[in-house]
Amino acid sequence: MHGDPATIRKILTQSGDTWAVVGLSNNRSRAAYGVAEVLQRHGKRVVPVHPKAETVHGEQGYASLADIPFPVDVVDAFVNSDLAGGVADEAAAIGAKAVWFQLGVIDEAAYERTRAAGLDMVMDRCPAIELR
Repeated sequence: MHGDPATIRKILTQSGDTWAVVGLSNNRSRAAYGVAEVLQRHGKRVVPVHPKAETVHGEQGYASLADIPFPVDVVDAFVNSDLAGGVADEAAAIGAKAVWFQLGVIDEAAYERTRAAGLDMVMDRCPAIELR
């Protein structure tokens, strides 16, 4: 588990309120759907990133991080671990301040690369749990 309490607190309270949630669709049975709701209740703007580019929770969706036409503060990845490294690299490329890998999303090399690029990073944690 990577994410010391200070980094978790910084991402949740100081990194900014625009969160791109990669893997978020209108599938209510997926964890991303509920976590996005919790983030919204805590004042975050949740931007869905999914191949379908659906509008979710009232927010326009985009097919990729690169398609988002405004700055993103935090990239929250609800993807399989084998895709997570690419998401982290894209997050750095678009100028995000932080990357959050959800519970069960683990890529040690991506963690090291992302930290080396100067981004804050949390891995294998859930922001909805940490916000409580």
